[in-house]
Amino acid sequence: MISIDDIYAAADRISGRVVRTPTLFCHSLSKRVNTNITLKLENLQSVGSFKERGAANRLALLTEDEKKRGVITVSAGNHAQGVARHSQLLGIDAIIVMPKFTPVTKVNRTAAWGVKIVLEGEDFAQATLFANELAAKEGRIFVHPYDDPAVMAGQGTAALEIFEDTGDLDYLLVPVGGGGLIAGFAVAAAALRPRTKIIGVQSEQFFSYSFAQNKDLNVLGGPTIAEGTAVRKLGNHPFEVIKKYVHDIISVPEHAIEDAITLTAEHAKQVTEGSGANALAAILTYPEKFKNKNIAFPISGANIDTRILANTLLRTLLREGRLLRLRFSIPDRPGLLADISHIIGTKMGGNIIEVSHQRLFTTLSVQSAVLDIMVEARSAEHAKEIVTHLKEKYTVERI
Repeated sequence: MISIDDIYAAADRISGRVVRTPTLFCHSLSKRVNTNITLKLENLQSVGSFKERGAANRLALLTEDEKKRGVITVSAGNHAQGVARHSQLLGIDAIIVMPKFTPVTKVNRTAAWGVKIVLEGEDFAQATLFANELAAKEGRIFVHPYDDPAVMAGQGTAALEIFEDTGDLDYLLVPVGGGGLIAGFAVAAAALRPRTKIIGVQSEQFFSYSFAQNKDLNVLGGPTIAEGTAVRKLGNHPFEVIKKYVHDIISVPEHAIEDAITLTAEHAKQVTEGSGANALAAILTYPEKFKNKNIAFPISGANIDTRILANTLLRTLLREGRLLRLRFSIPDRPGLLADISHIIGTKMGGNIIEVSHQRLFTTLSVQSAVLDIMVEARSAEHAKEIVTHLKEKYTVERI
């Protein structure tokens, strides 16, 4: 069981080696979700994640003999980058084992620090087994991404900064994978802000927590946008802290995480990966629970693949009704496409994103055509107005 003294010692140890990230109240986001939100911008760390804190603290505690033997770790990306960066700064040879599903962005960014990358295992558990076997074979020090007191203490340093920068908080929401981050936060809160409730957040795909016992549950698993918290079982060290200090752990659906990524970009002007959006997703999923409360949470990471980010933004717009796909059945004659574009863009103020004009692959008359148009509207109501106006003149349906 780590203590507040361990976290303070970690803070001194890693001072100057990691960024003291901003803690900011976000007015726009608070207004949007009817609560008072303070953000801890861990996405601004050098490797784009809070994971650098724990890695820096753990590596700083290695003996000279352990440094010579080298280190090995397993990670879906963020811890990997933290270990990679700080092992290189300290001149330590490092091997990073990453599951095969790890996003290319995280693999490339980790490799950029000059360490050896090994892609092994269909999931985190398989990758961990391989890393442990390789560590034993080569005599390397295994740097666990979360089940390590030094790593937990390092992650808790972010909570120290939150409490230094904020007033009273009702809730501290924390994404949960293996439990290292929430364990560090919980110990800091128990010592410094005992009134603040610590709530963990997991994706429904990997809702692996049980207060009664730490065992594998019948979780869905599989693909999730929150791959950073796609862990089937909590670490043993974090679990002991969680049982004692954490008030609850809740789950959120995939679509809520996607919506939270978009809201963070629109209202906080920050990029977050799926796991970093877990906390905001909890507010979206349980609005009455958190309404008008004073809440802080870390944007824990920003290492999201650009293609996934783009698709997520578009999927959210589609769910909110701000992005609509329209299908027209029109006579195949000149001028109609221009007229339809004029109605959507000039008269109604919609933004045409994509146009597909199909003459051959259609069951309509040879003198007819199918026209598909993707349009961005200001709101769901604006989208309805566009469709209503077009139907006055054309045969059109939303698809």
